[in-house]
Amino acid sequence: MKWLQAIRQHFIQHKYAINAKQLGDDAALAWSNLGYWDDATSSYPHACRQLAHQLAQAVQLTSADKLLDLGCGQGASLALWQQHYQLQYIEAVELQANCVMQIQQHLPQLTAIHQHSFLNLKQIQFKAAFDVVLCIDAAYHSNLNSFLASVCTVLNAKGRLGFHYLILSEKWSALTALQKQKYNWLLKSADVNLDDLMTQSVLKQTLQRYDFSDIAVVDLSQAVLHGFSHYIQQSPSSHLGLDAVKIQLTAKLCHKLYVDGLVQYVQISAKKNTP
Repeated sequence: MKWLQAIRQHFIQHKYAINAKQLGDDAALAWSNLGYWDDATSSYPHACRQLAHQLAQAVQLTSADKLLDLGCGQGASLALWQQHYQLQYIEAVELQANCVMQIQQHLPQLTAIHQHSFLNLKQIQFKAAFDVVLCIDAAYHSNLNSFLASVCTVLNAKGRLGFHYLILSEKWSALTALQKQKYNWLLKSADVNLDDLMTQSVLKQTLQRYDFSDIAVVDLSQAVLHGFSHYIQQSPSSHLGLDAVKIQLTAKLCHKLYVDGLVQYVQISAKKNTP
């Protein structure tokens, strides 16, 4: 399990940062998600845009919405919301200081960007409540209850939420305690806490407890986990160093999750009930 030890070390050192240039995106506002890959996908930026489009379509994003983008990374999604969806009101939250500075430089027309954790949104002085909150490929690094409790403080009545998460498949319960412990170590290396994951039915019940309805859960494991790992396997890289190792290990993890079928990558959309 040497690769597991390596992934644990490298993820800790470079927690959420990713070298997008090594993945094929050298834009100033680059993408940093696993992407949605299908037969028509032509590049890494294309796959990332598709993952964002899928989520936006799931919540029926419109130009009139006040949008909050959580964990926006290097800012490519913010440019997409402005240019493709014509949104006039966008605020964003991102932990990485260098990403925040880059976004401030290249998107001065953005309503606001806050360097902060999206698990403590009530501590941020937003300019308004939001019609839509989106979190692309990031929420599964946090506890779902903490994430939902935070989001509920900033979402309008009838507001819509869209995010990606990891869930346990129905086959999970058949594992032995040792098999589950091995998965615990594996996921922890990627900053995912196994104790935070749940089956689809429990996930829906959790959303309902936070007063969400119209809940849709879509399994994207093949398009995301298999797609990203296949892209890396088919893309010979001459890059060396920590960033290259991290990308290879991420692809290896995605491949294992997909082949084993015990943990699924899902897209979730839901609407807040009127109080």
